[in-house]
Amino acid sequence: MSDEISSLSGVGEKTAEKLKEAGYTDLMAIAASSSGELSAAVGIGEDTASRIIASAREKLNMGFETGASVLKKREQVGKISTGSKSLDSLLGGGVETQAITEAHGAFGSGKSQLAHQLAVNVQLPKDKGGLEGKAIFIDTEQTFRPERIVDMAKGVGLDPKKALENVLVARAYNSDHQVLLAEKAEEFIKNNNVKVVIVDSLTSAFRSDYTGRGTLANRQQKLNRHLHQLQRLADVYNLAVYVTNQVMSRPDILFGDPTAPIGGHVLGHQATFRIYLRKSKDVKRIAKLIDSPCLPEGETIFKVVTEGIRDA
Repeated sequence: MSDEISSLSGVGEKTAEKLKEAGYTDLMAIAASSSGELSAAVGIGEDTASRIIASAREKLNMGFETGASVLKKREQVGKISTGSKSLDSLLGGGVETQAITEAHGAFGSGKSQLAHQLAVNVQLPKDKGGLEGKAIFIDTEQTFRPERIVDMAKGVGLDPKKALENVLVARAYNSDHQVLLAEKAEEFIKNNNVKVVIVDSLTSAFRSDYTGRGTLANRQQKLNRHLHQLQRLADVYNLAVYVTNQVMSRPDILFGDPTAPIGGHVLGHQATFRIYLRKSKDVKRIAKLIDSPCLPEGETIFKVVTEGIRDA
């Protein structure tokens, strides 16, 4: 791989070393980055960065391709079961790799429960709805509970101790730290067969760091870059990204649901699948698929019990 990088236009021995240190260890990682991102990470001029990126894209032949070859690539997409057959079928078979799945809803609607369940189920064999991989959990609201991993692992017949070992958790203290953790995640992904990256919650730190309308543009730009970084991880390493999102009250809405997801159009456009979760009676929860590139809108009911997420 380093030979391939050394052969790129504008890359000498020192630059190749710097690229490697910054985590750009293959052509795809370079080709999928922007010149600003690369120049900041490696400490080179933007023109040089543009030349390196163009050279990497040329070597990878990143031009147009036929629909048939795109379909062939789609065959590599894996799916992680949520633990509920009805929720899986709403999502077209489970939570997809190479995509960002966003779940939003009020407190207690099951967003974090689904996050924990995916961290466990990703470890299952493929015939049982898993991808035989590990999970990265970026926790911004202190929602990660190892006890839930233990309960859910028992529920699917996994060794709880091993299941906990296979979940890499990092607590993010602000939005800068959160962005940095997503960048650092790449090192773990390469060496640990990570198949799902979970951010719970995606928007909480951004909301507290950027208050007032005057900071909105900066917040959205930073959130956009963060989402693109997560999407790049999903594409380059064929893994699933699951993010939770908060909702805000809209007092001007007189009829229908008075809540709306945070993150605006930036998150609306960048998330591949969007699910709205809400509480029903007792342990039941309602999931509504509100956006997907290939699935119809729909609703289903599931339940959250000690063993995890199950069919209602």
